[in-house]
Amino acid sequence: MKTLPDNPDLDQLRRQAKDLLAGLRDIRPRTTLAEAQASLAEQYGFRTWTDLKAEVDRLQGGAEVADPALARQIAARFGLGEVTGEMRSVSRPDEVGRRWLVPTVRGRWSARTVDDVYPVTDGEENARFQESAARAGVLLPAPVRSIEGAVVEEIGGSRWRVYEWLRTGPPLAAPVSATVTRAVGATLATIHGMRFPADRLCYWSSNRLSPRSWPETADLAAAKGADWAPVLRAALPTLLGLEAIGGEPGDPVLCHNNLNPGNVRVGAAGRLVVTGWEHAAGLPPAWELCSALVNWTVTPGGGVNARGARALVEGYGTLPQLDLQAFRGTATALQNYVSGQVDLALDEPTGFAERNVRHLLTHLPSQATFEEILAVVQRT
Repeated sequence: MKTLPDNPDLDQLRRQAKDLLAGLRDIRPRTTLAEAQASLAEQYGFRTWTDLKAEVDRLQGGAEVADPALARQIAARFGLGEVTGEMRSVSRPDEVGRRWLVPTVRGRWSARTVDDVYPVTDGEENARFQESAARAGVLLPAPVRSIEGAVVEEIGGSRWRVYEWLRTGPPLAAPVSATVTRAVGATLATIHGMRFPADRLCYWSSNRLSPRSWPETADLAAAKGADWAPVLRAALPTLLGLEAIGGEPGDPVLCHNNLNPGNVRVGAAGRLVVTGWEHAAGLPPAWELCSALVNWTVTPGGGVNARGARALVEGYGTLPQLDLQAFRGTATALQNYVSGQVDLALDEPTGFAERNVRHLLTHLPSQATFEEILAVVQRT
């Protein structure tokens, strides 16, 4: 489920809806703006566009303000110049940490905690990977090193990274237009073409992390009285189908590993701006390509935007071998994410966590979805 920023902007949401409309019209040309707005609201976990607008009004001005001393420490450590305003949160904490905006005399900067990145590293390889991608033509917020040359600095009890702030539109929402998916395919081909070495396969995408089986998890949710337990029970055939996808991976290269619409925005001159590089890890290129096909072309209703899928592989160019086994990384990573969100909703049953799990379980791609994507790609 998509999450609103801490200080959401209704104009940005309207732009998201218009971007989404282009993708929906690739599938059904008579789709209206009102239908695109309703689809976007549903992706944010709301029944209607009106409900989403009401939530935006409620959250207006809700960004947290950091201790000015922390802002000054970050600016000094990373050589950003004198702080000129409040350091404000951009979004709720995610699986990596939390993003903040720091204004200084030299401009605006994106600072984020990386306390939850695993495995813990100094970030140097990750920064070099981003810098190589930028030199190859991928547009991204440049990572900033500290005055000591470090990528990650311990400040105020947290590990911090800083990036340049780029002016862009809002994050994209799938399905997007074929023009965008073609650009996504070209971006992936550029990243994979660098052949940046990876010494291991991403553990998250290659191993199920939960010690419980899916039936055991469903039994646990029912025993705890979770109101979404029947939804999990109904999703078992899909989850077990994902679990059944196997196969031996090819050789990995370092990949973005999170190239989904939430990490891509449209920047100047219509160029795609790629963020969210903290998850970069070793994957066979075919695995990441299959993940992109799922993330960018599967509709909220579970269908496939065939025009968008064809454009993505055309933008990529010469394809690695794509078969059902190439979706193993996508299937495994998705199961790990679902398991984590289920555990969170069971351990800390907030309204958001429970709504998120319900949304997630009712929008799972299935083995049949992957087969439909393959059929489209093979006809291209």
